[in-house]
Amino acid sequence: MLRQRISGSTAYKWGALALFVSTAAILTALGYQHIGGIQPCPLCLQQRWAYYFGVPAIFLGLVLLSASHPRPAAVIFSFVALAFLANGALGAYHAGVEWGFWLGPETCSAGGTGLQISGNLLESLKNTPRIVRCDEAPWRFLGLSFAGWNVGASLLLSTGLLKAAISCRDQKHYL
Repeated sequence: MLRQRISGSTAYKWGALALFVSTAAILTALGYQHIGGIQPCPLCLQQRWAYYFGVPAIFLGLVLLSASHPRPAAVIFSFVALAFLANGALGAYHAGVEWGFWLGPETCSAGGTGLQISGNLLESLKNTPRIVRCDEAPWRFLGLSFAGWNVGASLLLSTGLLKAAISCRDQKHYL
């Protein structure tokens, strides 16, 4: 009976939705990379950190909520919401770089390729790591690149997790 009340709670529903959306988002990004062959730039990789941290943390928050510990769950949901808010800002910065509004970091430009020519030029080219540029969007859907879609996803996740954290306060009425 208690488990039914907790799993039917607003906090649990928002947390579970955030877990589903964040897992789907990171799996989509990894799918485009490993199946679709679209290599991420350094800023793209940094934007994944919130998901790598967030997915297990949200799961832990849901476990705590199910174990009748709404306060620690609220703290976790709040921290993850802040991480996704920061991730949204990073995504907006990256989208601005792609649109040419401002310059990106030097690690994202084609300036330093690290080409070391020693003997055979073709072998040197094969062994040179390819730098993926941050200022060129490899893919767009409805006018938005991966970075642009990440802004929307991160802001939605942040909002949903804040709703879950706030709803955890009301959880004590069930316990």
